[in-house]
Amino acid sequence: MPHQDLPRPSRSDAPPQDLKDVLDWLTDGIAFDGLAARRTCTWTPRGLTWAALLWAGADEPTLAQRFESARTLVRLAGEQADTTAATYQAFLKRLHAWTASLMLAVVLAFRRRMRTALAERFAVAGFEAFGVDGSRLQLPRTASNQRHFARPTRRHVRRRRRRSPAETRAEAARRKKAEDPQLWLTMMVHLGTGLPWDWRTGPTDSGEREHLRQMVDALPPEALIVADAGFVGYDLWQTLRQSGRHLLVRVGSNVRLLSRSGVVRTGDGLVWLWPDHAARGGQPPLVLRLIVVHEGRHPVYLVTTILDEARLPGRAAAELYRLRWGVELFYRHFKQTFGRRKLRSHRAENAVLEADW
Repeated sequence: MPHQDLPRPSRSDAPPQDLKDVLDWLTDGIAFDGLAARRTCTWTPRGLTWAALLWAGADEPTLAQRFESARTLVRLAGEQADTTAATYQAFLKRLHAWTASLMLAVVLAFRRRMRTALAERFAVAGFEAFGVDGSRLQLPRTASNQRHFARPTRRHVRRRRRRSPAETRAEAARRKKAEDPQLWLTMMVHLGTGLPWDWRTGPTDSGEREHLRQMVDALPPEALIVADAGFVGYDLWQTLRQSGRHLLVRVGSNVRLLSRSGVVRTGDGLVWLWPDHAARGGQPPLVLRLIVVHEGRHPVYLVTTILDEARLPGRAAAELYRLRWGVELFYRHFKQTFGRRKLRSHRAENAVLEADW
C-alpha cells in the first residue's frame, strides 16, 4: 500500500509527523485573528510566529542564515506568500514590533494546552507546583552587549602584594571572564510536566528574586513555588504568601530561624522568621514549618508556608523538592542538547528576542 494512501492519524491519536503539522499543532488555539498587522506588512501574525520559532531553534551558524532557512520553510508550508519581505533586517524590525503581542498569545495558549493535554500530570501531591532557578547565557563580546549585559567593572584602589606571573595571568583571566557579557535567565518550570511556564531575562547581575516577584501573578492561585537556597528572604516570602501562593524552599546557614517567640505560639515543626529590620518596622514574624529530609550524607532542611502536615506530608515535600531538578534538566537541554549555551546576537535588543523565542 503506498505511503500517501495510509490513513493519517488524528491529532489525538499520535503526534504530528511533518513540519507543517508540527507548527499547526504547536500554535493551535492561538487567537491570531485579533493581531491584525498593517496593510503594508507582508508578514502575517501566524507566519511571523512560525518564522520566529524556527529562527530561534535552527542550527545554522549565523542568525541571518537561520532566518533564510526559517523563511523558506514557512513559505513551503504555505503560510507566507513569495512576496514576504526577504531581508533579515525587515524580519527583525517586524519581530521587535510584534514580539510582545505574539509572545503573550503563544504563552497563554501553551499554558491552556498544558492544563488540558497534560491534565493528569498537572498536579503533584495535590499541588500545582513550579520550580524556579536562574542561569547565565553567554553572548558575543560586542560593545552593545557589554553596555547592557556585562557586570560593571570595579577598580580596587588599595595596593596589593607583588604577584607571580602565574597569579597575574589567572587574575587577568578572571577579570576578562567577569567582563564578558552574559544574559541572566530566570526560568519558572512546571514540575509535573517539566515544561516552561514563565521566564525573565536581564543583565548578568540581575536579581533572580526580583524576577520571581515579577512572575508571581502569572501563577495559578494556591500554586506552590519550589526553590533552592538562593530564593530566601523575609520580604520575598511575605510577598508570595500575601499573593495567595505557597512556598517550599531549602534553607541553610544564610537563614536564621527561631523556634521560640513571645508573639507567636509555635508547635512541633513550626519555626518563625523575624529578621531585625522586620521587627523594628513593626512587621509580624513569618510562621513556617520546618521539614528535615534525611537523604544522602547530610540532611536537607526545607521550610514551607503550608503549616498543616496532613496537607503536605514530609515525604511529599521531599518528592517535590527532588522534582525541582527539572529546572536544572531544562537548562542542561537548553544549553547542551540544543546548543544555546551562547547566543548569537551582536546587539543587546536582538539577544533578548533570541532568548525569548
